[in-house]
Amino acid sequence: MKTKNVKKILFITLSNIGDVVLTSPTLLTLIKQYKNAKIDVVGDSRSKILFTHCPMINGFYEKDKTKGLLGTISLIRALRKNRYDIAVDLRSDGLLYFIRAKKKFHKVRNNDVHSVVKHLQSIKELSIPHPAIWIGKKNEIEARKILPKKYDKILAIGLGANSSHKIWPAKNYAALCAMLKSSFTLVVLVGNKKDNQFTEHFKKFFDGNVININGVTDLLTTAAILKRAELFIGNDSGLGHIASAVKTKTFTIFGPGEPDRYRPWGAESYWYQNNEKDISKIKPAVIFQSIIKNFGLAAE
Repeated sequence: MKTKNVKKILFITLSNIGDVVLTSPTLLTLIKQYKNAKIDVVGDSRSKILFTHCPMINGFYEKDKTKGLLGTISLIRALRKNRYDIAVDLRSDGLLYFIRAKKKFHKVRNNDVHSVVKHLQSIKELSIPHPAIWIGKKNEIEARKILPKKYDKILAIGLGANSSHKIWPAKNYAALCAMLKSSFTLVVLVGNKKDNQFTEHFKKFFDGNVININGVTDLLTTAAILKRAELFIGNDSGLGHIASAVKTKTFTIFGPGEPDRYRPWGAESYWYQNNEKDISKIKPAVIFQSIIKNFGLAAE
């Protein structure tokens, strides 16, 4: 199919924030290759905000699992009103079968490569762009209001994750931040409202400058704040992917999980996982040494 003839594309993405960010290189490839096409996206309520400022997005169709079969039928009816030149399904839950499209690309099942590579293999693309987050001017302005100008070296910390087995103790983060204190003038705690359960414990063991924005900002303003940080350190969660997407240096502490497939993608994204895959047994000194080694920070 000639590039100039592609006018309408359907892009079916994933649900979890980090997974959505890892599909962005595939979306960027489609945007670059088909510059005149309008793109519809299928996602869920969690991922919708990430596409607010994305260029060439024509419409967003929400897939709501809570509405069951009737919700799926309603979504299919809405999508079938369109005739797509290309439909790309990175989710693979059967939706693509009902879509009217001249050419369909299905999810590739390859667990031997990173998810970014696997998603691009779906459209048979080998050139890998960097993941992206599209941030609005309003979000940039809000980030500047939250972060005082006097702090020019910002360390962002993500204390939470969606599973207790993925969460490094707040006391350990506090000890790590104390070790890195000479390299940063401010620590910003980023996350959702649930992560506030770790905040007081962190502050109890760290006496440096701290701003807590857990649950205060939306995802795009959080992305704008992470963009202004020198470094993000966190657990295996969507925040690491967002930080990497805005090209902030990123270090992820893994418990269980598969870093080779799901680590944040980027030249300055590093990670650590012990042999036991037990995050509770990882010592702050080990992470400190790994950060010093990978990012070239001066050790005290």
